[in-house]
Amino acid sequence: MQIQIPQEVEEIIGKLKNHGYEAYAVGGCVRDTLLGREPGDWDITTSAAPQQVKEVFPKTIDTGIQHGTVTIMINHVGYEVTTYRIDGEYEDGRHPKSVEFTSSLKEDLRRRDFTINAMAYSHETGIVDEFGGMEDLEQKVIRCVGCAVDRFTEDALRILRAIRFAAQLGFEIERETFDAIKKIAPNLVHVSKERIQTELTKLLLSPNPEKIGLVYETGISRYVSDAFHKVDRSRMRIDSALEKKKHIRWAAFLKNTSVQEADAVLHDLKLDNDTINKVKVLVKWFEHPLKPDKTELRRMMSRMDSSLYDDLLELKKMSSPEVQCLEELITVGELSADIRENGDCVKLKDLAVSGSDVIQAGVKPGKAVGEVLNRLLEMVLEEPSRNEKEYLTDQIKKISFS
Repeated sequence: MQIQIPQEVEEIIGKLKNHGYEAYAVGGCVRDTLLGREPGDWDITTSAAPQQVKEVFPKTIDTGIQHGTVTIMINHVGYEVTTYRIDGEYEDGRHPKSVEFTSSLKEDLRRRDFTINAMAYSHETGIVDEFGGMEDLEQKVIRCVGCAVDRFTEDALRILRAIRFAAQLGFEIERETFDAIKKIAPNLVHVSKERIQTELTKLLLSPNPEKIGLVYETGISRYVSDAFHKVDRSRMRIDSALEKKKHIRWAAFLKNTSVQEADAVLHDLKLDNDTINKVKVLVKWFEHPLKPDKTELRRMMSRMDSSLYDDLLELKKMSSPEVQCLEELITVGELSADIRENGDCVKLKDLAVSGSDVIQAGVKPGKAVGEVLNRLLEMVLEEPSRNEKEYLTDQIKKISFS
């Protein structure tokens, strides 16, 4: 079988072979190409030692030379080339203490996590599949290379990667591999929260986000964090049609928790502040009904960023009828569109008067100015036609503060 590979990858493989070395595209890029997916990047494995790779190519970067990896730059794009290797003992449950270079492609493929990631390819040789990766692709199965317990003991992050690949590809996890996940789950304590979060986020952004339930079913959840483990699985429903945005998918996962509980989960997993803040807004207002009333909708729109309001509406629609009937939410969407089309004021910045206008009308600078502006905004939210400078200036004079 011949597969299409980028010209630059062919060039790298060709040059290495012309210098007497073996070279192949390897891993995820082979898997994705066979599945008809666009690979995110192309990795190359070779019998050439790192220094020999550097001698063949004029522009290289020592990205992981101690582990045999050299990055070759072509047209400002980096391609990782790694020497065939055998990993030494994994003392920390994440990284090999040492690596040993080898001349055997099979030995290099043997150290990899799953059979579908342990295939290599070159035009000259075709697909090299020593561990049944092609069959597992056809059967849509996630299976470890060799002994599953050994693979997961070497690197505990692999137990989450197995679930993530199952979600991304729509595959099932083979029984021995599944049982090994449950057995090795406690080793997840060796993995940083950042790496765990990366895998969980990829899982949630996948076409099958509901497979995050496997994190609980396998017993992994208690080793992610206490707050994560306590999320109620019984109401965990994540529609795969939801937009693939990180904050929306995390909000869908946490929508039935309190803001405090969501905050704890997200901080435990060290998500960025922007995502945390957006998720907390969506979680806060998720249980709050969006009434098909323009005044109420303008009030709601005034409380959050315009795009986040749309995300909330989308999240509610995809969760209906759990919270609110779909027909009512469709009406809400139509009314919201009318509000925007009419240019109704829903933010302080869009008021016809500013803080300086309030001060000029006789209000002392300070807290009172903000209070007046918020009172004026409330008037305008009730009736958009009131957003006229003359009318609002007149109202300033009628507002009194104790």
